[in-house]
Amino acid sequence: NGGRSKLRLGSTISATRRGRILTPTLNRPDKLNAADKQMHRELCTVFHDAADDPHSDVIVLTGAGRAFSSGGDIEWMQEMIDTGFGQTAREAKRIINALLDCEKPVIAKVNGHATGFGATLALFCDVIFASEDAKIGDPHVSVGFTAGDGGTVIWPQLIGYARAKEYLLTGDLIPAPDAARMGLINHVVPAAELDAKVDAFADRLAAGASVAIRTTKMSINIGLKQLVASVMDACLAMEEASNATADHQEAVRAFAEGRRPTFNRG
Repeated sequence: NGGRSKLRLGSTISATRRGRILTPTLNRPDKLNAADKQMHRELCTVFHDAADDPHSDVIVLTGAGRAFSSGGDIEWMQEMIDTGFGQTAREAKRIINALLDCEKPVIAKVNGHATGFGATLALFCDVIFASEDAKIGDPHVSVGFTAGDGGTVIWPQLIGYARAKEYLLTGDLIPAPDAARMGLINHVVPAAELDAKVDAFADRLAAGASVAIRTTKMSINIGLKQLVASVMDACLAMEEASNATADHQEAVRAFAEGRRPTFNRG
């Protein structure tokens, strides 16, 4: 039952299958699986494709190489500054809604750092396992960006408003053991044991009563979907506004030049 799946979900996302478990893998390891324009577009459909796949009951989302996802690709950020953010905003909402609408349980296997949009992807999964050397954080503000792609929705639900504000306003990264202790993620395990722990949990779900598991997930997600529907348009509009600020352009330029940005409050 092992080996590569015939289900290919895009040029930046690969897929493997083990029995009734499908594993889409973010596959830009040389860029720490940072999302570029192509990956972002493929993420719009990957969870729909996985949901419709007749040969799987459980989805495991992970990253190739040494990171889960480092967030947004810096070159793509410059392109969005130059050409606009509207399409990206529309896609971001589709990605989050597709994750929430997928009836199959989605496990995040956080094999390395998950930051920015990468953290948002992981935290919207149903159960999150992380390697003990991984870090999780949403440093949108560090590049002069509003954390509008879903982080401001999910972080307060997992760790409360006070902690969410602390980490979203600073962009600080959280070591996986600390993230597990505060309830941001479910489990932290030694890197060498991550695959086995996730496989065991996925196998347990795959052997369960699939209708009951799926409908229980969807019942839990009702409130979260209502929250996304009520606030995410506003969050994305704020992120789109921040895309046009001098601070964001300065941060992107500073990253490209290998220096610290100097923000001018606008």
